[in-house]
Amino acid sequence: MIKFHLVIIILVAALFSACQQESSDHITIATAANMQFAIKELTKTFATQTGIDCDLVISSSGKLTAQIKEGAPYDIFISADMRYPKKVYDSGFSMNPPKIYAYGRLVLWTAQDTIQLSMNTLRDPNINHIAIANPKTAPYGKAAIEVLQQWNIYDTIKDKLVYGESIAQVNQFVMSKSAEVGFTAESVILAPEIKEKGHWMKVGEAGHQPIIQGVVLIDHEDAHPEAIKFYEFLFSAKAKEILEDFGYLVPEHN
Repeated sequence: MIKFHLVIIILVAALFSACQQESSDHITIATAANMQFAIKELTKTFATQTGIDCDLVISSSGKLTAQIKEGAPYDIFISADMRYPKKVYDSGFSMNPPKIYAYGRLVLWTAQDTIQLSMNTLRDPNINHIAIANPKTAPYGKAAIEVLQQWNIYDTIKDKLVYGESIAQVNQFVMSKSAEVGFTAESVILAPEIKEKGHWMKVGEAGHQPIIQGVVLIDHEDAHPEAIKFYEFLFSAKAKEILEDFGYLVPEHN
């Protein structure tokens, strides 16, 4: 009887340990909103390969940076630029300096088929609302302002601008048609959920500073070693293929 009880205790302990191990096989990824569709495909592929699940927190790069500095328990920060992850690193909240994983592309997008897109379209009196991400916290919003200034139309149309908290909110403005047009990421309009909705045009990288996107591993007390696996996966051939499918340019060498 004693031996039987001992076997039961060992089995229960083993099961409990296995459950603990299984529950720890997940990481939390803080990601800029331009990656909201690409990151789902990346994490799905990663989970299939490794069995490690990923929880996603999607917002603007600036807001995510503030949350990390306040102690948010994220494991990885995938930013829309290099400036914000550098701030995280310089403040001592990351294990490594930021590394470039992709270059983003800015596009002008409308959900209304009757609108003929061009930069001059923005001057049209029938265009009352132009959605952009908040340039103070979202790199794609900053790039949009640079484009408008490059085309010498910012002063003309600035009263038409409506600001989203992030690219995700810009997308909502455009899809709901509360804004006739909006500046968003090419990775958004190439997503299967979006690609058939409305039409878009490339803005061109010459009109703004390059959107150089970086990633860091967050250093905190409960950091998960599984995060390193995802970090390495992000620079793998498969991840690069996924990123390219969503319109990103990826570095040839890492």
